[in-house]
Amino acid sequence: MQAADSLMPMKTRFYPLIAAIALAACSKQPDTATTQPASAPAPAAQEQVAPAQAQTPEEAAKAEMTKKAVALTQEQIMQSRDPNALSKLGQIYMDAGEPEHFIWTLQRLTQLFPNSGDLRLQLAMAYAGGEQKTETYDTLLHLITQGYYYDIAKDPRFEGAHGTKVWDYIVKTFDDNNKPFGEGKVAFELPKTDSLFESIAWDPKRKQFLVGSVRDGGIYVADGKGGVKEFIKAEAANGLMAVFGLAVDAAHDRLYAISNGVPHFNHFDAATAGSAGVYEFVLSNGKFVRKAMLPVDDGRHILSSITIDGNGKVYVADGVVQQIYRLDDGALKLVTGNPSLSGIRGLAVSGDGRTLYFADVALGLFGIDLAQGKPFNIAYDPSHLALGGIDGLYWYDGTLIAIQNEMSPKRIMRLRLGNDGHSIVQAQPLDAAQEAFKMPTVGAVSGTDLYFIANSQKALYSDLGVLTDAGKLEPVHVFRTNLLYAWNQKAPAMPAPHKYTPEELEQMRKAPPKGFNLQRDVQKPATPAPTGNP
Repeated sequence: MQAADSLMPMKTRFYPLIAAIALAACSKQPDTATTQPASAPAPAAQEQVAPAQAQTPEEAAKAEMTKKAVALTQEQIMQSRDPNALSKLGQIYMDAGEPEHFIWTLQRLTQLFPNSGDLRLQLAMAYAGGEQKTETYDTLLHLITQGYYYDIAKDPRFEGAHGTKVWDYIVKTFDDNNKPFGEGKVAFELPKTDSLFESIAWDPKRKQFLVGSVRDGGIYVADGKGGVKEFIKAEAANGLMAVFGLAVDAAHDRLYAISNGVPHFNHFDAATAGSAGVYEFVLSNGKFVRKAMLPVDDGRHILSSITIDGNGKVYVADGVVQQIYRLDDGALKLVTGNPSLSGIRGLAVSGDGRTLYFADVALGLFGIDLAQGKPFNIAYDPSHLALGGIDGLYWYDGTLIAIQNEMSPKRIMRLRLGNDGHSIVQAQPLDAAQEAFKMPTVGAVSGTDLYFIANSQKALYSDLGVLTDAGKLEPVHVFRTNLLYAWNQKAPAMPAPHKYTPEELEQMRKAPPKGFNLQRDVQKPATPAPTGNP
């Protein structure tokens, strides 16, 4: 996504559901709490002999729901595939002081969202709160292996894990993960203005960078010396609104911009609210050609990402309704979509134009076979690689370049794909934990380099688009990362997940090996790849 958390959903958000729905998601399994009411432990309040003050209807309903939630077994919780329901259950267990049930819920959520370091950190905290040191250490070591950094040395929630050499090692290794890595540096700056530059593109013919403004809807040429010159102005003739992304097709002399009606746009009004479209211009002179708008009568839209293949085919993603479109003869045609996704924020097309890759902020990477219109999951080893929090995604010579700004530490990764393009076989950090990485967002490939915005100013704006503190505005740093860094260095290949035969599974059910969790290691992914629209 090119814009702020306040502009659209940026992080995994487990939307609140009523408790009845949350319970139903877990209890619609064999041997549920509803079929075994006698096994449900009664809340302490029900065991008091002295008469209690009459409950309000809301309090009575909450008590009943808590009673049913506590009656759920570990097996029932581990069978749930509904993160919203599990999130609600977790809150119920926290309020009721049920640490065991709370841990079960977090265990299931980390299975459903293996790319969420924050969820796994919460699980480690829960273990530490119960002084389960072994489980705490195993969970934290898993995060370290994935490359995470968390400042836990003085966190009181981990006091139950202190006092061992393993703890000291974990703290030190987390600190090592947060040391600056890579050879990239700031290439140039954009001016310190109330412009909210959240998109950048490279024009190889004129050898210049173009940047788009969320605030005034304009597109500018960056001079590389800290200044910009207006190239395209938002006006009635073109209808430009907040610019969220840019894509260049130099071969056909075209520039494409995705633009949205959001409160951060200076001329936002009721007429533009929820509007979103792709705008086409002549690259050489900025002349407006045409635009393709999404219908506004079916709900709110925000186009979050744009990419273009070698033949000039344009693809865009709607990060609100989780759909991907192709620009076809001036109209946006649906390629794929899935409302179960949490937020599409990055798009990239393979060099041969046959595969479209996209990043979901919580669920990681997916691909689409464009010839068949079939989405697919990207195979990788989640024990060594986390793919959540990707904002920008780019294709480069058989690899995907990912800007992970919701990873801790923030980093740029090069992901080498297998021959079929359906798996990640090697992962190499290019730059990580750099001082300039206050909030890296999106970029553009120029030759063998990726240029990207390293310190987005979006956090300075409220949900209503108001600049909260003009004094904190900074020049926008455009960072350069060399995509060939350690290119010939033989990084260890990532092992493919083992596929168990029915005979192996049956044997493990009878005598599971130490450390093996049947639900975790064998169950299918929590969220299937989006349903295609051939």
